[in-house]
Amino acid sequence: MPLFKKNPFGHILFIKKWLIRILAILSHRRYKGFNTLEIEGADILRSLPETNVLFVSNHQTYFADVVAMFHVFNASLSGRDNNIKNIGYIWNPKLNMYYVAAAETMKKSLLTKILAYAGSISVERTWRAEGKDVNRQVKMSDISNIGKALDDGWVITFPQGTTTPWKPLRKGTAHIIKKYKPIVVPVVIDGFRRSFDKKGLRVKKKGILQSMVIKEPLDIDYENESFDAIIEKLEYAIEQHPSFLKVLSEKDLVALEEENKQRKWRI
Repeated sequence: MPLFKKNPFGHILFIKKWLIRILAILSHRRYKGFNTLEIEGADILRSLPETNVLFVSNHQTYFADVVAMFHVFNASLSGRDNNIKNIGYIWNPKLNMYYVAAAETMKKSLLTKILAYAGSISVERTWRAEGKDVNRQVKMSDISNIGKALDDGWVITFPQGTTTPWKPLRKGTAHIIKKYKPIVVPVVIDGFRRSFDKKGLRVKKKGILQSMVIKEPLDIDYENESFDAIIEKLEYAIEQHPSFLKVLSEKDLVALEEENKQRKWRI
């Protein structure tokens, strides 16, 4: 690889590679040490094409979720089966991997700027800015940048746009799917909200069993399915459809949460 080769966003790949390596080394014990990350379906990643893949996931922290995905995705592509043992997998990370994040968040500190260089596609939120509700038009340049990233590789997005569970999915994700026709892979995570603070930078509690389930790509009729139908399909796939709340009583949900708090990490 030429020393100063750049990706479509002007980021020097040599610098990006070293940032990913360093961030991975610093964060590895958060998922394999302080806590344990249980993985399911990582083999699906090895069957995916090199480009035009969109991962959709529920969201629990600002950064810990996506950092875990970088670990899992690179480990799987290096031949590991549902584990992130032996961090040697990060020596040659997948460099054409991106994640969608709020521009406001990625500009707040030196650390967030470093995380942005490692792979974020910064977009301007249309519903929230500086802690206040807003209502503004989607920037077409944001949509174009996501399309550019899909054309170059894999993109991770959190369509709820918030770490609060059970919130409706943003229809912009359906527009992206209809426009660029990517392979859509659902990811369901759990345990990160209990492990980390809201930003996902500080370990809040040790001994938590985290989980990540990577599901088979969705069957989507890009031409004929409506935006609403695609959104509903995504809600079910990432287990954030309102009907999931009806499966358990409030008492059962409270008991389950208490049980989760007591779960000890497993080797």
